[in-house]
Amino acid sequence: MNSISVNQFREKLKHCVEKVIQEHQPLKVTRRNGKDFVVISAEDWEREQETLYVLQNQSLMRQIAESQVTHQANKGYKPGAEELNEIAGL
Repeated sequence: MNSISVNQFREKLKHCVEKVIQEHQPLKVTRRNGKDFVVISAEDWEREQETLYVLQNQSLMRQIAESQVTHQANKGYKPGAEELNEIAGL
């Protein structure tokens, strides 16, 4: 994670925010007299929250694990050509 002082952050606020949004990389802002903070795009924040929700949900994690076993054994559901075309929007 990149890091910048709070003074530099103030001077380059617009540039810093644009970079965080475009590169999908959080930015740590350090403060001399206080706790540091992190700037993250709203899109990345929402994605992180969804990931945390899934990881904390035992039922979903169990379903994912069962699905991986089925997939690795090549015994999962296989849609037909018509279903694949519908999914692809053809």
